[in-house]
Amino acid sequence: MANPTTGATVQGFHHVAVRVKDFDGVVRFYKEGLGLKEKIAWGEGNGRAIMLDAGNGNCVEVFAGGKDQPEGQLVHMALRTDDVEALVQRAVAAGAIVTVPVKSVNIPTSTGPVPVRIAFVKAPGGEVIEFFQSDAV
Repeated sequence: MANPTTGATVQGFHHVAVRVKDFDGVVRFYKEGLGLKEKIAWGEGNGRAIMLDAGNGNCVEVFAGGKDQPEGQLVHMALRTDDVEALVQRAVAAGAIVTVPVKSVNIPTSTGPVPVRIAFVKAPGGEVIEFFQSDAV
């Protein structure tokens, strides 16, 4: 949906992120059980994360380190966009609070850095939304 004043668009759903206790078991479930394919992975130990391709540009992102949290805790949902800055402005105007300002990040993967542009807001309902911009993922 385009904003007539900024031209920013939400281009669809990008990913849902969960933090889990059994990282390897959960990844195995998605890969072997459901047939999702690895897009990118990074980190070590409890800092590991992976994005698994769920089709149509959508991903399931799994984070390790959920030992002290309920199993399968939803971390955030991400909306794909072509203009992170403009969507943050729209979200704030609609009542959201910025929790992570717009920034460029290079996700360090085994095949080289993957550049993304992101920002996070807390929506009025309490849910965390990431605005995600990347041609690579």
